[in-house]
Amino acid sequence: MSGFWASSGDFLQMTPIHELLNRIRWDPEFAKGNFQLGFYDRAEDRIILVPLKEVSFPPESPETFQLTDAEDQIHRIPFHRVKEVYRDCQRIWHRSQSPG
Repeated sequence: MSGFWASSGDFLQMTPIHELLNRIRWDPEFAKGNFQLGFYDRAEDRIILVPLKEVSFPPESPETFQLTDAEDQIHRIPFHRVKEVYRDCQRIWHRSQSPG
């Protein structure tokens, strides 16, 4: 199921997560603000929020993002595990909370 893109709480359109992330990354006007990704962590069985500025997008794995944890371990997270996106602490995108 695709997520819902909302602005100020209003439904605008359904947007796949990869399209939203591309827009944040490549549209300087839209990208103004502090973004966070909420992804489902299977080991902790909960949504983890990470600042978008702390993740990278490895070109050899276009369906994932990459982050480094407190122990300097690198993790690749598939886009299907992204459940929420926040901009300036307001949720702008979400999908079903079922484990992914």
